[in-house]
Amino acid sequence: MDEKSLYEYARLTLKYGVNLQNGQGVELACPVELDDAAVAFTKAAYDMGASVVRLRWEDDRISRLNLIHADINELSTVPKWIVDSKNELVKKNFCYVAIAAEDPAAFSDVPDERISVFSRSRRKALKRFSESVMVNDIRWCVISLPTEKWAKTVFPNSATPLSDLENAILKTMRLDRADPDKAWESHIAALTFRAAELNKHDFDRLIFKNAKGTNLSVGLADGHVWLSAKERAKDGVCFMANMPTEEVFTAPHRARVDGIVYSALPLSYNGQIINEFSLRFKKGKIIDFAAKEGYEALKSLIETDDGTRRLGEVALIGKNSPIAQSGILFYNTLFDENASCHIAIGKAYPTTVSGGERQTKAQLKARGVNDSIEHVDFMIGTEDLSVTGVKKDGSKIVLFEDGEWSF
Repeated sequence: MDEKSLYEYARLTLKYGVNLQNGQGVELACPVELDDAAVAFTKAAYDMGASVVRLRWEDDRISRLNLIHADINELSTVPKWIVDSKNELVKKNFCYVAIAAEDPAAFSDVPDERISVFSRSRRKALKRFSESVMVNDIRWCVISLPTEKWAKTVFPNSATPLSDLENAILKTMRLDRADPDKAWESHIAALTFRAAELNKHDFDRLIFKNAKGTNLSVGLADGHVWLSAKERAKDGVCFMANMPTEEVFTAPHRARVDGIVYSALPLSYNGQIINEFSLRFKKGKIIDFAAKEGYEALKSLIETDDGTRRLGEVALIGKNSPIAQSGILFYNTLFDENASCHIAIGKAYPTTVSGGERQTKAQLKARGVNDSIEHVDFMIGTEDLSVTGVKKDGSKIVLFEDGEWSF
């Protein structure tokens, strides 16, 4: 990506994503091969008045070697300085931007148990930071930029995979428009409208059905609130947690999910691919699961803690979203979840119930809000998906027909 495009990408992220304020610090988590992007983000941040820009470099190659060769006791230990540095971001009201651009199969040859030990230990150690993120104590945004290995996975038969992925991402970020700012503002308004319409009905549950066999009833948490792209942080400043984003989402009730659901797209989880999988629920809990590819990775995810046997998010996205219409399987949840209705295993966002960000875990649980150290989205939307909203009086409203909004 050329220097001008990188700068514009950074500017949009800092303006609409984290909404960087004058005199505020920002941290960027960035793959080492995207050093040009890091320079562009740093320049854009200072041009917008940042007090300081901090870089946190990441490298799948180093991570893979550590996962394979490090002493198992070291894999299960997270240094205090890492934990402290994350918590310091919240304490000093930094913005946080993460570039998710990993190779989808980076850790495919790493034993599942070693990945599990590392990921569980890290999530437990960083739980305080994660919880701050989930209640919007900090303004954060996940974005993505193309890397060589990822591009070859997405476009295996292309002579120019990096360029192809670059162009696809620029379109999802609306950087191909004459006025990207105007395009984003219009898009945000449209999503806000859909969320407001859903909030008028105070649904008791949603019913998902399709020809793959999905027949799932998802009860909604007490006092649930539908949210969209634009959220408000603890400091009162609005931001967007994902760019691109096409979803409106809310909290399922942790004890009121019943039936079976089939995945619509592959899931890249911890550098492993999970594909063609299904989950069966009873009274909110996963009681059975299957996968044609990545069964052990799925099993490890589900067995992380009690919360990973339950749902923490339900999100609605029409099949005519720009990402869905691209026809590209990105093998990256940031994009693929915005091409399809999805649900998430694990922790719910407290902000998806009214006043939830100010409530204790016990109070949230009583309202049906799930808790976990994980939050993993997976895609369930298909071309023929129907979604019906059932109100507390038993009346029904069709929300989706043939994979698209009905209003």
